[in-house]
Amino acid sequence: MDHKPLCAEGVDYQYAESDWQLFPASFSVMKGEILGIIGPNGSGKSTLLKIAARALSPKAGQVLLEGKDMGKMNRREIARRLAYLPQNAESHLDYAVEEVVAMGRFPYLKGPGFLSSHDMDVVTRCLLQTETECYRERPLSRLSGGERQRVLLASVIAQEPKVLLLDEPTSALDIHHQVRFFTLLNDLVAGGLAVAVVTHDLNLASLFSDRLLLLKGGKIIHQGSLEEILKSQILRETYGDGMEIMRHPTTGRPVVLPTAGSGSHEEGKS
Repeated sequence: MDHKPLCAEGVDYQYAESDWQLFPASFSVMKGEILGIIGPNGSGKSTLLKIAARALSPKAGQVLLEGKDMGKMNRREIARRLAYLPQNAESHLDYAVEEVVAMGRFPYLKGPGFLSSHDMDVVTRCLLQTETECYRERPLSRLSGGERQRVLLASVIAQEPKVLLLDEPTSALDIHHQVRFFTLLNDLVAGGLAVAVVTHDLNLASLFSDRLLLLKGGKIIHQGSLEEILKSQILRETYGDGMEIMRHPTTGRPVVLPTAGSGSHEEGKS
């Protein structure tokens, strides 16, 4: 049977220290696509992604990874199929860049844990893909925030996952590297990878996503194509007034521009 790479069924969550909760949510990430997860601050984007990555256990429901209940899988088994890059992920130890990327090969190591020639080939390929090969021997602490983010992307790509979950991966990147980052993701999904990306940037989501999932107040309120989600009425209901939808002059995809006045947003768990 050909299972969806990742499928969440009726998952919910409540933080012990607050009244905020993620209401029952169901969604899937398909092979060969980028699913953009969007919504205002406090809508539950990061919480939903953490549940999908098994960084949080849902109060109810289940997450299926290639048809298997992730709650019944061990960490190594999950790591061979799914990679997750959280917000502000950074090692507390000052490893060299090559060592950080090599950590992505951990799920495949056997015996004493030495890297094989194949493992090193994967590390080199991922360094080249993320344009970080020139930093190979440099300590992580000597890189800029954007450079470190690309190194961490190289590390999760080195896991050779079937599903890649990314939480605000381009927040520390300039616009040039934001575009290159998402272009790389497009190349990866062209090879069959399933990708879900949390982003606050509606225009990046529009330019590079195949589908969108929109949250507000801990609920999935819409999911579907760009044309179905990026509508003036839906964005006003979600973010408040002060947005205008136009068309990108090259791609024809929706572009969201601010207008006079300010929109509203909600506080809570992002």
